[in-house]
Amino acid sequence: MNPLLPTRNALAGHATALRLAACALAAASLLGACGGGGGGGGSSVAPGTTGTTPGTTTPGTTTPGTIRTPDVIPNDYQAYANLCAKPRSGVDAITGQTFQDRQGTLLDEMKFLRGWADRNYLWFNEIPTNFYMADFTNTLDYFDKLKTPATTASGKPKDRFHFTYTTAEWNALSTASQETGYGVTWAANASKAPRTWIVAAVEPNSPAASAGLQRGDTLATVDGVDFVNTNTEAGIDIINAGLYPTRSGETHRFGLKRGGVTLDVSLSAAVVTSASVQNAKVIDTPTGKVAYLTFNDFNATAEKQLIDAFTLFQGQGVNDLVIDMRYNGGGLLGIAAELGYMVAGPAAANKTFERLIYNSKTAPDAPFTFATKAYGFSAPNAVSSGQALPYLGLKHVTVLTTGDTCSASESVINGLRGIDVQVDIIGGATCGKPYGFTPVDNCGTTYFSIEFQGVNAKNFGDYADGFAPTCTVADDFAHAPGDTAEGLLAAALAYRTGKACPTSHASAVPLKLVRPAAKEVKVLQRQH
Repeated sequence: MNPLLPTRNALAGHATALRLAACALAAASLLGACGGGGGGGGSSVAPGTTGTTPGTTTPGTTTPGTIRTPDVIPNDYQAYANLCAKPRSGVDAITGQTFQDRQGTLLDEMKFLRGWADRNYLWFNEIPTNFYMADFTNTLDYFDKLKTPATTASGKPKDRFHFTYTTAEWNALSTASQETGYGVTWAANASKAPRTWIVAAVEPNSPAASAGLQRGDTLATVDGVDFVNTNTEAGIDIINAGLYPTRSGETHRFGLKRGGVTLDVSLSAAVVTSASVQNAKVIDTPTGKVAYLTFNDFNATAEKQLIDAFTLFQGQGVNDLVIDMRYNGGGLLGIAAELGYMVAGPAAANKTFERLIYNSKTAPDAPFTFATKAYGFSAPNAVSSGQALPYLGLKHVTVLTTGDTCSASESVINGLRGIDVQVDIIGGATCGKPYGFTPVDNCGTTYFSIEFQGVNAKNFGDYADGFAPTCTVADDFAHAPGDTAEGLLAAALAYRTGKACPTSHASAVPLKLVRPAAKEVKVLQRQH
């Protein structure tokens, strides 16, 4: 039975080498495996296969009482890079780059992973040695073991951010902001019955938008199956197939509740391109003009959209800013540094935005500074590298947050506070991801493993429990983000003048976004 679960390398397609950073996990559970969180494209073979067929290995057998010698950790793990049990051929559909795969074996893939982890993993000396490559029949299960088993004082796993993603899907998400689906983002209470899943966001011009889905709609059925209460394997399989289509044109029916009305809609999956920046506008208040934008993703396409938004704000003479990042899981750290500069202006130039702390085997990088000019990331409608960025020159900014505000979003808060820009947080505590990693593509799977912790100009980076809100306000599913009557924005506008938090009643059912782990990352640019 399928449980309700979501499913130091150059990032191809960019003019510069990109170090993929930060920590990611799916924020809520899905009904099956979607691209992230372990459903990668790693090699897999049937247990017990033998012979000379490439990629096969024989699970180890041990005579009772025999002491097994730990696997040898390769010193030169790069010698095993791109040696694949099932090599890819041709070019990547998103980046256009030729695959470097060569014929190898499953054992080669595992040797690469073991050597890479020993060299780069932040807690490399805590990886257990009581498991053996010969006992694994796929790389995903093996990779899952390459992390510390330690727990924190509260009993949580020390490493909660260790996952894989298919490289094809990761490239589509990070470079083109594309994924196959309906353009609807769900907020969920749990994977087990009774389930409450609510529409949190609908992507403009998506199948969900065309079908009339609205924020606040509650999911009731999928292809005739009771979504709320179903526990059978057959029912869950049907729901999984409906929630997570695998190809464009695939059609499923959904029953939703809106108030006391039942809605029945048909959704056909498509390749949906999401808009990272939405609702950019200037709000007139008795104390001046306040800029507002909904910011959902620090991906490559966001660069042009942010520049356009701040150019608008700069021309309107705003004296305050509200950045709505309640659902922003992160993305390119370079975009975060650009956003930080667009908020603070020349006072931030050449100052540390984020400094990375690695393991004892890795030499420190120069601090990552606030970006005064555009990097020019490869993306549709890209901007020119070196283009001067617009800025507001503010000493105060308000950020709207929930527990789904992660990674690069938290870097913006921490980076601005590091140079004494006052950041008021309205909403809920952020997710708490101060760690980072460099995803690496090998044989069609992109692996994400913690490699560093980021700190600001004041050397602060201890926010594993998230940033606490200045003013706690529950997410308001009855209004759209950007509506001045919406709970978080209304509280932000009130707090900036009276410094008093409105009475807020938390949702009876705590909700988290349903999204792949790859949407909770930050990507650090590094020049060749």
